Amino acid sequence: MQEEMHQFERNKVCHLVPRPADLTIIGTRWVFRNKLDEFGYTTRNKARLVVQGYNQEEWIDYDEIFAPVARMEATIILIAFASHMEFTLFQMDVKSAFLVWAKAGSPSLVYVDDIIFGATTDSLCEEFAKLMGSEFEISMMGELTFFLGLQVKQSLKGTLIGQQKYIKELLKRFDMEASKVIDTPIATATRLDMDEPSSPVNQTMYRGIIGSLLYLTASRPDIIFSIGLCARFQSNPKESHLNAAKRILRHLKGTHDLVLYYPSGDNLDLIGYTDADYAGYLVDRKSTSGMAHFLGSCLISRGMRKQNSVALSTTEAEYVAAASCCAQLLWIKQLLEDFGVLSNCVPLLNDNTSALNMAKNPVQHKRTKHIDVDTHDDYRANRQLMQYALVKRAKLTDARLVREPGSLDNSGTDREPDSLYSLVDPYILSGYVYHCRPYVR
Repeated sequence: MQEEMHQFERNKVCHLVPRPADLTIIGTRWVFRNKLDEFGYTTRNKARLVVQGYNQEEWIDYDEIFAPVARMEATIILIAFASHMEFTLFQMDVKSAFLVWAKAGSPSLVYVDDIIFGATTDSLCEEFAKLMGSEFEISMMGELTFFLGLQVKQSLKGTLIGQQKYIKELLKRFDMEASKVIDTPIATATRLDMDEPSSPVNQTMYRGIIGSLLYLTASRPDIIFSIGLCARFQSNPKESHLNAAKRILRHLKGTHDLVLYYPSGDNLDLIGYTDADYAGYLVDRKSTSGMAHFLGSCLISRGMRKQNSVALSTTEAEYVAAASCCAQLLWIKQLLEDFGVLSNCVPLLNDNTSALNMAKNPVQHKRTKHIDVDTHDDYRANRQLMQYALVKRAKLTDARLVREPGSLDNSGTDREPDSLYSLVDPYILSGYVYHCRPYVR
């Protein structure tokens, strides 16, 4: 607590003033947390003084807030880039850092906690550590091994990313340690609906399972679709929905040692894949968009979400899905430019001929006025940056889920993994499951 107050004084982020008589004072409280490593051991006890913001009401106590938060995809892209450049990432812990920058002409404060960094030479890393140490109180934590719940193992041949520790805690939390193992996270014939006749289940428990599983998608792209489907019924979950969610946990029990593999020295070619499940949601008949983005053979971003409006044709569903994928590609392209990686023309692969023709030929747009205007305008403005290619049922054999010998919890070997797992049909074409199958290198 004294260190936290000392940091406030050192960084001059606040100062004492007389209490105004005509204003309501917002209180503060102390938050204590134990910081753990990848093995569950306490590395540091942290104390934070926070404002009781729940006492405020929007448009009464404040007009607008701006809270920059690092996206998980940005961390994955940095790890993939470091693996390609074959340099090691390090981690430092900042006790209480407030960076000041100007936004719209007014100074603002950004709170910084953990920092990961790397460079092509050790001297640059040391220079950056000294620079940060001269401005803030930091503690070096060595090579990056555990960050935001991700277990990271770096070696000369590549980088492994997994969440094995999190999976074990998840199975223990929901009493699934003694359950039977199952090969797939969801059956191909499963079509969940509201299931009105079925009996309801504990809503708090169901939401806890879904929320915990959603965080796991950072390293397990094979369960994104099944989790997203179960997440649609959190307002009124039934027995069928709970059984589907528990099936995912049973699948994770048998595949807890699967990790994402990012080989070193890979290329930096950005490419996007997209597809859609036309009218697959039985409740409102909305389509589902699926997308995956690769940097070389490294899966850096993926997503699955229900579309906002009901598509009247497969062409419209595929078109909207491609527009969402295009927007994500543009964000990734801009982020890579900060790393010095320039991509003039980014391929966007889709398997629907009509959607591709509609995107490339503006003459046909007069027949598609029913498509959402915002999606149409954004897609037409960005289509010049993309190179469209027609692929039939694209199979991403480069999306590698690696079954590492042993476990990430056992830091031992740098040899190649015994077997690799490739994502096959990673979208929602005719089935409802991300298939994993082993293949020989």
